[in-house]
Amino acid sequence: MTRSELTDLIKEQCPYLENKEVENAIQLFFSEIVTGLTSGKRVELRGFGSFSIKNRPPRIARNPRTGEKIELGSRLLPYFKSGKELNILINS
Repeated sequence: MTRSELTDLIKEQCPYLENKEVENAIQLFFSEIVTGLTSGKRVELRGFGSFSIKNRPPRIARNPRTGEKIELGSRLLPYFKSGKELNILINS
């Protein structure tokens, strides 16, 4: 689902809202998740899942074209873990 599809779906279910209000609400929702993650916090949406940051340790990789070894530093990556209710809905 794209952001515009999400906007249209919310607009169908809440016809009293204007498109700009829906777009602002979606933008605020995503920006709060990003703000929480960038400040090192875990963001949990009950029944849906949680977003967190995981540390990927440094490692040695290979250039697929030349086979040369490349040293990669550690990185922080966003991580999503689905909630119990979402897993039940998906698997039923």
